[in-house]
Amino acid sequence: MLRGSVSAIIAIASFGVASIDAHGISLGKFEYRNSCVQCHGASGKGDGWLGGFLNKPPSDLTILQKNNGGVFPVERVYKIIEGSEDVLVHGPREMPVWGNRFRARPQNDEDAGFATDEDVREYARTRILALIEHLSTIQSK
Repeated sequence: MLRGSVSAIIAIASFGVASIDAHGISLGKFEYRNSCVQCHGASGKGDGWLGGFLNKPPSDLTILQKNNGGVFPVERVYKIIEGSEDVLVHGPREMPVWGNRFRARPQNDEDAGFATDEDVREYARTRILALIEHLSTIQSK
């Protein structure tokens, strides 16, 4: 049996995706432009305008698959974006934990259609997975 809150997430996601698709971009590409391009650049090669202000240059996101034996590392990328896995080799975490931003609740949860914390987590998960799907499409050959 579907809970009403799941239907609300689908409605919100459908509305968002429909309006984004009307502009000719996917939800994942929208999330990338909104959250990643400043540091990682439009091409994903780590050449964003903010990169020069960081202690360590942003990663080249186009070689994630190449650096993982030809397999795109979905789970690891998810954990890094969501914030449950630090990149210890890089030292202090400079990349924002986007999972927290994706889970931020609107002022009035009822108006946004979020009934529970689980709804918010699933909405964040959808956005992160869409972003990961976009990253998988910009991998170098």
